[in-house]
Amino acid sequence: MVNSKKIGKTGKLFISISIVCCIVFVMPLVANAMHIMEGYLPLGHCIAWGAVCLPFIATGVIRLRRTVAENRRALMLLAMSGAYVFVLSSLKIPSVTGSCSHMTGAGLSAILFGVGTTSILGIIVLMFQALLLAHGGLTTLGANAFSMAIAGPAMTMLLYKIGKKMKLNNSAIIFVAVSIGSLLTYCLSALQLAIAHPGDAGIATSAIKFLGVFAPTQIPLAVLEGILTVLVVMGMEKYARRELSAISYFAQSPGE
Repeated sequence: MVNSKKIGKTGKLFISISIVCCIVFVMPLVANAMHIMEGYLPLGHCIAWGAVCLPFIATGVIRLRRTVAENRRALMLLAMSGAYVFVLSSLKIPSVTGSCSHMTGAGLSAILFGVGTTSILGIIVLMFQALLLAHGGLTTLGANAFSMAIAGPAMTMLLYKIGKKMKLNNSAIIFVAVSIGSLLTYCLSALQLAIAHPGDAGIATSAIKFLGVFAPTQIPLAVLEGILTVLVVMGMEKYARRELSAISYFAQSPGE
């Protein structure tokens, strides 16, 4: 009972902090903060990126339903992961016309639940931001979802699993995996923009230019996201051990 109360207080504290962050940081930035915004990609590109996302979404729905059905304790972790994605992905630094630099927050969910579930959480966040915060867009939902909620988390999960098999320090694994996953998200965003707007120099040159604009802000943000995620996981390991054990988080660590 004592442990349950601690977990409850921790969950309430996390939600309270999330709300405060949204009010203080998100609302003043809504007018200027965007993912790839509405109408910035050709219709054909929007359809193509959406089609690429469909298999991951289908897999995510199946896994999410199975996770919730088999273990109700996972609900709190899912809620925390979703809130983490929303808060971090809403803290924007304008970077280039049509997009911006920001943390993704998707690495935490990728480590805990995998790519499929993360794709669902990411799409929910992106839709909420597009509809209620004028942030991003519905036509560009597929492109934004693929870069932020699928490709980046896939890299994070892959690096995390490799690190675990090598029996490396858990905090170091999380930091590297999340940071590189965040960077990959913006490499793909730059590529998406370059494909849509190659200019006279071509896609490769355009992509390099977009990456050059993103780099000064995105590299420090990726490092910061890695640090924040390590701290969040450390807190969860202390106050939500039963929930983490229920989703076999500790079983991923050889020798633990």
